[in-house]
Amino acid sequence: MQNPKAKPSFKSPVWRRIFNIAVYLFAAAGFVIIGAWAFFKLGFTNNKGAVDKNYRYLMSVAEMEQLQDSILNPEQRNTIWINQFVKLAAFGKFYPENARLILEAAQYSDNPFLVDRMIAAAALYADTSKGYTQLLAKLNKVFDSQNQQQRPTVIPWMATQEWEMLKPSILKDSALLVEAGRLTGVEPRLIVACLVGEQIRLFNSKREIVKRYLGPVKMLSVQSQFSYGVNGIKEFTAIEVERHLKDPSSEFYMGKQYENILDFTTDNHEMERYNRLVDYRNHLYSYIYTGCILHQTMLQWKRAGFDISNRPDILCTLFNVGFSQSHPHAAPRCGGSHITVDGHVYTFGAIGFDFYYSGELAREFPFLRNRFEKDNGVALTQEEIRAIQSNVSNCGRPEKGLEYKTDSTQPELLSPDNGDNIDW
Repeated sequence: MQNPKAKPSFKSPVWRRIFNIAVYLFAAAGFVIIGAWAFFKLGFTNNKGAVDKNYRYLMSVAEMEQLQDSILNPEQRNTIWINQFVKLAAFGKFYPENARLILEAAQYSDNPFLVDRMIAAAALYADTSKGYTQLLAKLNKVFDSQNQQQRPTVIPWMATQEWEMLKPSILKDSALLVEAGRLTGVEPRLIVACLVGEQIRLFNSKREIVKRYLGPVKMLSVQSQFSYGVNGIKEFTAIEVERHLKDPSSEFYMGKQYENILDFTTDNHEMERYNRLVDYRNHLYSYIYTGCILHQTMLQWKRAGFDISNRPDILCTLFNVGFSQSHPHAAPRCGGSHITVDGHVYTFGAIGFDFYYSGELAREFPFLRNRFEKDNGVALTQEEIRAIQSNVSNCGRPEKGLEYKTDSTQPELLSPDNGDNIDW
């Protein structure tokens, strides 16, 4: 009788069969691995591909990049852009999503040929659409039948030397303007609209001085008599701004987030305020006061039931005429100081409006969905307040009060034609 505790013997038929099966399985696995390796090495897995039937068209599209737009003058570049937008207008009638994507990309590109490549690439699949090609031909025929006008811009004051001299000066302050917008919760473009109106006004009142001294070095004009800084902030207006920031019961109150942006470092507020605004090197405080005036005025009207946040013409007008003439009502009107540029008479509000919607400097000061930010209820830290206060340079300044010792016939001392009794 066999001992049940005895070890199994590989000589038994059952274990021999198991062993043979295992050997066969390992052999089969090895054969598969070696076969796959040989199949790969011999190149049977290579995809040789095929030549795209549209390869010549694709090549012609790619070759557009070889064109050098740097040799084009501004008029030629402008013509290319306009022709592409005509194409997009036709393309959008049949393929609106593709046209939207191309238009969106065009807003971020300085290369007209890149946009042209995008249109051509998309048009590859539109060849079968007779409607698109026919519409494009009609649009081009109508477009080509109109003679090119030589006038560079429809807005007269933007075709002047004043504006060409002012633009680079504003661009030098772009970082400060954006920062002021962030601190005051105001779209920077609105602050720039007020700056443009004030600087255009100053250019004409001090034409020879600006052309001779400030224009060549691309500097903004800084006022130090009655009105202060690059935006002409009057002292009593600045004091009102500061008071509104601290008064939660005021109709102009902006909220906890903004209470401390104009905190002083000394007890001599009058001199410190003057030094902040009459700063020839750093204009941040001028822009902060401007942003506060815009924000506070907007809130005053909104709390009275009239939303003017989408009215840059009214906001610029109210910035110009001041808090005393800001009386909320249902039919506000654009106006303010009269400004003569190249023989044309404009109002301050109209110049601000013209700039805002002109598209000029839109890359640096884009149009924002929300022109005004809401108070987040969080006060600034001491570190943040000190960072704002550090934006005062040690440049030389005229003696404060010098305006009372000078000839009152100087243009800067004349009161602006605000229309004292007008409800804007």
